[in-house]
Amino acid sequence: MIENKPLRRVAAMVLAGVARAITGVRPIWQGCAPSKRQRIYFANHSSHGDFILLSTCLPPEERQRTRAVAGADYWRKNRIRHVLARDLLNTVLVERTGAERAQDPMAIMLGALEEGHSLIIFPEGTRNMTGEPLLPFRSGLYNLAFARPDVELVPCWIENMSRVLPKGAFLPVPLLCRVIFGTPVELGPNEDRHVFLQRAQHALLELNPEHQRSLNHG
Repeated sequence: MIENKPLRRVAAMVLAGVARAITGVRPIWQGCAPSKRQRIYFANHSSHGDFILLSTCLPPEERQRTRAVAGADYWRKNRIRHVLARDLLNTVLVERTGAERAQDPMAIMLGALEEGHSLIIFPEGTRNMTGEPLLPFRSGLYNLAFARPDVELVPCWIENMSRVLPKGAFLPVPLLCRVIFGTPVELGPNEDRHVFLQRAQHALLELNPEHQRSLNHG
């Protein structure tokens, strides 16, 4: 495992440069601004490159302390993926299915927060390969909000990444992308889990330009 932080920092800069070169990605700080406050960025998920694109849009200092939560079943599938995720991308790997879990995913994520990291999470739990804009949110976002109300929850809509790196593709397709950062969401006092997750999902969907266009033409 690479413990050399300067090397990891260089790797992050290189990946960010490659991502910008391929996608021309630009951040749209629509509902908030860059901040030194500890955050959980929650985003839509349609590609394995999503967290790299989102991370690229963060200021360098914030990028260095922000870790993406990713499925161990994919990133541990072979040695190359595992080394890339663990040593260069510095991801927080969690087992998504009960039969494979050696550790509680919540404990792993809360441990990363306790160490001072911000997180990137995908509340849908898996890549959305359907025609729907979002899959139902799983409980993780609520559990994190309940356990750490001091950490800001920022919705982020990733636009076009599914076309840049579609499922099964080895090489990315150059297309312009944007990451739209919305207004932070807070868990209300005694708010029901289902109500909160629906509200958080709606806050994320509201950032989708296609959703806005459909409302305007509806």
